[in-house]
Amino acid sequence: MYHEQTTRDIRRRRRRRMMAALVACLLVAAVVVGFGAVGASLREQGAAAVRDTVLDAAMQCCAIEGAYPSSLDYLEREYGLRVNHDDYVITYEAFAGNVMPSVVVVPR
Repeated sequence: MYHEQTTRDIRRRRRRRMMAALVACLLVAAVVVGFGAVGASLREQGAAAVRDTVLDAAMQCCAIEGAYPSSLDYLEREYGLRVNHDDYVITYEAFAGNVMPSVVVVPR
């Protein structure tokens, strides 16, 4: 049976639609913020992994040759170290052959 909608019914329906749209917008915003946080965390973990890899290669060089390498290029050339320079900025500072180098990796 058909009955005419009252002003109260129309307002209720409009309020429900507005609340549904607001909840949907909030969910979309939460997903976007979540993906951004996950992406930043993955970049930081990747930078830590690259730093550990560079230090491992430097320690291997020291164990084989008796001295730490003087540059990152030497590790790439002689020990097959491969680093994605497009994604990371790597600062490799060697003080002396018998002192472990300082390695700082920053995601771009």
